[in-house]
Formats: sequence, structure tokens, C-alpha cells
Amino acid sequence: MEFWDTIIIGAGAAGLFCAGQAASTGKRTLLIDHAKRPGEKIRIAGGGRCNFTNMHAEPGNFIGRNPHFHKSALARFTQWDFIALVDAYQIAWHEKTLGQLFCDEKSTQIVDMLLSELNKSGAELRLNTIVTDITHGPEGFRLALPSGPAQARNLVLATGGKSIPKMGATGFAYDMARRFGHEVTETRPALVPLTFPEGRFAPLAGVSAPARVSNARNSFDEALLFTHRGLSGPSILQISSYWREGEAIGVNLDPQAELFEALRDQRQTEGRRNLTTELARHLPARLVEYLTPVLGLSGNLADQSDARLREIVAALQGWELTPNGSEGYRTAEVTLGGVDTDGLDSKTMMSKHQPGLYFIGECVDVTGWLGGFNFQWAWSSAHAAARHIAAS
Repeated sequence: MEFWDTIIIGAGAAGLFCAGQAASTGKRTLLIDHAKRPGEKIRIAGGGRCNFTNMHAEPGNFIGRNPHFHKSALARFTQWDFIALVDAYQIAWHEKTLGQLFCDEKSTQIVDMLLSELNKSGAELRLNTIVTDITHGPEGFRLALPSGPAQARNLVLATGGKSIPKMGATGFAYDMARRFGHEVTETRPALVPLTFPEGRFAPLAGVSAPARVSNARNSFDEALLFTHRGLSGPSILQISSYWREGEAIGVNLDPQAELFEALRDQRQTEGRRNLTTELARHLPARLVEYLTPVLGLSGNLADQSDARLREIVAALQGWELTPNGSEGYRTAEVTLGGVDTDGLDSKTMMSKHQPGLYFIGECVDVTGWLGGFNFQWAWSSAHAAARHIAAS
């Protein structure tokens, strides 16, 4: 029998960070994962450069049944705290759009940093290790491992959600939560492309355009990408977290409301040119070609009255589309829903039902927007649990 102060299951972003923090005061800490390598989602994030946080991270960028639960952890370990750690390791980074921070070089720098913190603290990492059972008794948590039973006073579940199953994602944390008396809110793919009847947008595959994509609950001004299966791009991934089956989404291809004035000005100087040619100065040519029969576009620009131009622009601003589904967990960046926060302490991430049991990261019913917010939740929730464990 092995004896540990803390065992953490899941060597992703939250688990790696938590292990280094929890062991920092000398507490014997074991981090285990069934994967061959740690931090696999970190490695592929941001096209291999890892969007590790967002300069504008605040509670409003997160979704959950309890809109206040995540405030405490985010306030006590902020994006600036994680940036300071990145700077301490001299990892060069840059800001892209909307406060998104990426490594200048590669995402493995973040993994290496977390592993360095883990090693400095004295925590132990074991990979290719499957937990076959977990029980609790007077002496704490007992885990059945391939090497034999292990016992710990504290147990942290950091195994993530169901997104990207080919990387080993499972519902393990949800199963364990239910075993210890926790509710699990509805889970569904989030930050995921939306699909439409086969072939609908095939002629536009690869075309991207600025857009405001919205539904009754939210709207996002970012790029939209047409695919063979349907719609993707940042604005679609964002709205997917709020979309439900059977609902329509609105696509505004003139989010800055500048198109009417622009076309009217062009009519004065380029009136003899074809309407579609002039419209293609503002929208991708293939998109204009696709929309020509839909909107009944014809004639020269000079032939279009103000009323007709307003009608065309209104149609481009109010394009309503109803997806028939999403690409599912296969490509979803995160899982919406999870362990119900009503059963967790917001300051420590510890279970209200079972002392010593913690849930952190993606498995909790806290989901961030696209742009580094989910990594920030991993760091903040991991820090909250680790500080409580280290001080106990």
C-alpha cells in the first residue's frame, strides 16, 4: 500500500498546475494519467502555440448554471498571475485579437514549464496508469492502480470532459462525482462547428468573412468560416456554446453597418459596373456568387434605388440559418456542463459532500469562451484547490 497526502487524477492543464502547487509545502503528491504524455490538449491548443490565457478574462466570459461560482477562483489567481509565471520562465508571448495570448514559439513550452514546477515541488508523475476503482474509508481515499492500492487524504479529479475522445477524453470525473453524491448538469459539445444539410455550403468551403453571429442569448463579432459540413470560425464556435438543437442563428455579414453607405457612394462613381462586382469589394466573391440567386442580385449598380440597396443590405444583415446539429465531441474544444457547482465550495473547489475530494478544470460546470478563457479557468480552479490542500 502506498500512502500519499494528495493524489491528482488527470495530467492536463489543471492537474499539472495543481500538482506543482499542492506539493509546494512538502505534501506528498502523486499525479497520474492514463495517457502516454502529459498536457496533450495544451500541445495542440492554438495551432501548436497554446492560447494560454486572455488579458480580458473576467467572470462574464464564462458559462455555468451558477453565474457567480467561478468569481472567487478567478479573482484569487488571475491572468496576470499566470502571465508572471510564464515571464519567469522567459517564455516569449504575443497578443493576438481580443486579448488572446499565445507563445511566440510552441505550446510545449507551457507543458515544460508546468513539469518543471511539478518537479521542483517534489510531486511525482505517473503516466500510462489507469485507475480501476476509488473508494473512501476512515483512512481516506483508496485507489486501485496497476501497481497496487494507493491511499491518500486528498483526491483531486482533473480528468476534463468528453471533448476530443481520440485524445482519451472520458466521463470519468462525472462518474466519480455521482458516486460521491454529486449532481452532474447536462453535458454537451461546446466551442464546436455547426453542421447543415449535406452540401449546403460546399461551394463556399474555405471562404471566411467578418460577421456578427447571434441568437436570443448572445452575439459575437468575429470571423465566420464556411466548411463542407457547415459553419465554423471563431464566431460560430462562440455561439455554439449558447445554441440548442432546433434553434436558428442570425448571421450579419455587415456587422459594422457600413455597407449601405459604401454602395451608395460607389453608385456615384462606379454606377455602370455590375452590382455583384461592386458588392464583391466588401464580401468574398464566392460568397456574393452564392448569394446572387438567393437575393435576386442583378443589373448594374446604377440601376439600384436606395430602397433596393437597403433591401439587399437588410438581407445580408439578417441572414437566418438553422443548423441541423454540431460536429460533436469529436472536434469540440470543451465540454459544456459538468459537476454541479452547488456541491462544491467556490473558494476551495472541495466537495460539500465528501471532505478531501476536489474537482477542478473542465469537468466542473464552468465553461469559458473561445480565446484562452478555459485555460485560465484551469489555472484558477487548480490554484484554489492546491492552496487549500497545501495549507491543510
